[in-house]
Amino acid sequence: MSRYDGYVLRQMIVMWSFFTLVMAGVFWISRSIGLFSTLLSGGHSPWVFFQLTALTLPTLLRTVMPMAIFAAVVYVTNRLRRESELVAMQATGASPLRLARPVLYFAALAALMIGTITVVLRPASLAAFETRQAELEQDLAAKLLKEGTFLHPLDGVVVYFGEIDPDGTLNDVYISDRRQPARPLTYTASEAYLVQDQGAIYVVLVNGMSARYDGANETLSATWFDDLTVDISGYGHLDMPEATDLRALSSLSLLTEKDALVAEGQFTEGQLTEELHERLSWIGICVAIAMIGFTALMAGAHSRFGLWSQIIMGFVALIIVEGARGAVSGLVLAHPSFWWVYHLPTLAGCLIAAGFLSVSGRPLFRPRAS
Repeated sequence: MSRYDGYVLRQMIVMWSFFTLVMAGVFWISRSIGLFSTLLSGGHSPWVFFQLTALTLPTLLRTVMPMAIFAAVVYVTNRLRRESELVAMQATGASPLRLARPVLYFAALAALMIGTITVVLRPASLAAFETRQAELEQDLAAKLLKEGTFLHPLDGVVVYFGEIDPDGTLNDVYISDRRQPARPLTYTASEAYLVQDQGAIYVVLVNGMSARYDGANETLSATWFDDLTVDISGYGHLDMPEATDLRALSSLSLLTEKDALVAEGQFTEGQLTEELHERLSWIGICVAIAMIGFTALMAGAHSRFGLWSQIIMGFVALIIVEGARGAVSGLVLAHPSFWWVYHLPTLAGCLIAAGFLSVSGRPLFRPRAS
């Protein structure tokens, strides 16, 4: 690797890291606020929040990294042209293809990283997220601690807490148990406390009333109490969900166990094929994005008015390529044998970059001869 290649490559890696950090931070904050409030109001600790957000990082990085690649290549190329460094290299006889070599190195590095995230890390993190979420759903105490909401943990059971104080005090409690329609039971209390002991969950009701209606005798009996302990462990024995998210399946399973997965009837062949090639397409599209960003700015001769027209051209080309990726998804879902069309946008992006490179250093608009 020459000194020029190393110089440009280092700058692109630094700017890629910077843009990825900024974009990931913005997306992470916007997505995590709702999750944070939901988990805390549900009685979970902040550690659970950090666990879940860590498992969403591969998905978040896959989303922002291609945008960061384009931004880094455009920023570095624009600075090199504005400061005439690329112009000086061209004056020494370096061809446009020679100048693009460090960008190819950078694109290969970015494709390797995003390929690892998309093909390996993201499915594994989604599977772990799915498992952790299922475990949290089985946490009865956290599931019941939702203020101002009528909850139905089981058929015939209704639980309501008006407000939950920071110290854990439950206010305006209402519990209705109609699992025995002929003998429904209702509890109300001004305050309550949730207590866990040896795997069982109890609610200690304070200053309340219990009422039971006897349908056979058509009588209603009511009891007022200062405190009463009720075992609510039976309210939360729910089955673990068996459904698996398609995105959480490993890439190896999609490649080698497709027939078995189709035979189970949970997914179609089109869904499995589309998911596999959607993951693989991220690898090639990173190369196309990086090359479009560089070659678009190299198109046209050097101008003291800046490279805004070339930047806009590159951005439009990027939108076209990304739009094409989204358009072919439905075709692959309906016709799995057409999996190869998922990689046509990558080829189209590379051809666009080659077209930009072919006009590198030439004026985009030639004045008419008078």
